[in-house]
Amino acid sequence: MQLGMIGLGRMGGNMAERCMRAGHSLVVTDINAAAVQSYAGKGASGATSVEELVSKLTKPRAAWIMLPAGEITENCVARLGSLLERGDAIIDGGNSFFKDDIRRARSLEAKGIDYIDVGTSGGVWGLERGYCLMIGGPTAAVKRLDPIFKALAPGQGTVAPTKIGSKVAAGTAVDGYLHCGPEGAGHFVKMVHNGIEYGIMQAFAEGFDIFKCAKRKDPKKDSWDYDYDLNLANIAELWRRGSVIGSWLLDLTAMAFLEQDNDLSKYTGFVQDSGEGRWTVMAAIEQAVPADVLTASLYTRFRSRQEHTFAEKVLSAMREKFGGHVEQPPIK
Repeated sequence: MQLGMIGLGRMGGNMAERCMRAGHSLVVTDINAAAVQSYAGKGASGATSVEELVSKLTKPRAAWIMLPAGEITENCVARLGSLLERGDAIIDGGNSFFKDDIRRARSLEAKGIDYIDVGTSGGVWGLERGYCLMIGGPTAAVKRLDPIFKALAPGQGTVAPTKIGSKVAAGTAVDGYLHCGPEGAGHFVKMVHNGIEYGIMQAFAEGFDIFKCAKRKDPKKDSWDYDYDLNLANIAELWRRGSVIGSWLLDLTAMAFLEQDNDLSKYTGFVQDSGEGRWTVMAAIEQAVPADVLTASLYTRFRSRQEHTFAEKVLSAMREKFGGHVEQPPIK
């Protein structure tokens, strides 16, 4: 199947390559000409502009956008909307706000252009592990592009479908991708996914901060009567085996501790948020749903830009490991 990929950054490039490995034909473009040349060398057809990319696609065309959420993606959708025709599809795989998806889909509907939003999780590891895809959009268009989604998704691998008695989980969810609902539903599910991610990361960060502080700095002043010099890398490694809190985030935390000899001195603890956490809290407020943990974890990220604790260093380490997110310089 043929697909156009706009944006060859940390995720877009790997997604294009994963599709090519599965036998799909890719037309790619990026503001970085060297990136386009690199993927052309791997078998993709390079394009110097969105216009050229569209001209190289056969109908019905499908153009996948992997760009930062906001104005850049908004402009690209508008540009594609002026170039594509009835039966074509625009896929936004970035972290757009789900209400923007609804608006864009409705504006393209008059031209007969399908708009599909795909919440994409997998970070810099997705090329080999695959991407968990949360999809929103019209059923017929999503079904047409199923071969692309299947190629990008991780598949069942060693994770057996959930089974309770005679009931066994089925459908595409067991392969790591799901059509969640109409326009916006994919990014809505991904938004809440990231909000939950904030909470899980915060729990790990606070727990390891407690471990770090268990070593008394001044036995005369510190009031507690124990003094533990704990090896954080070993504890993280221990929990990866048989513990109920074992997870990929814990795997990445263990990796960071091993690299940094427990102290994470590479990180300042300045923790950025990418938007989805805020939007999750906003949705919770709209629906009057209590979201204490998710809200508190978001506020902690705000506070980290003013003062840093070891917990924030742990958060920074996890963000870099799963998504390649580099710490921003402190706000002065």
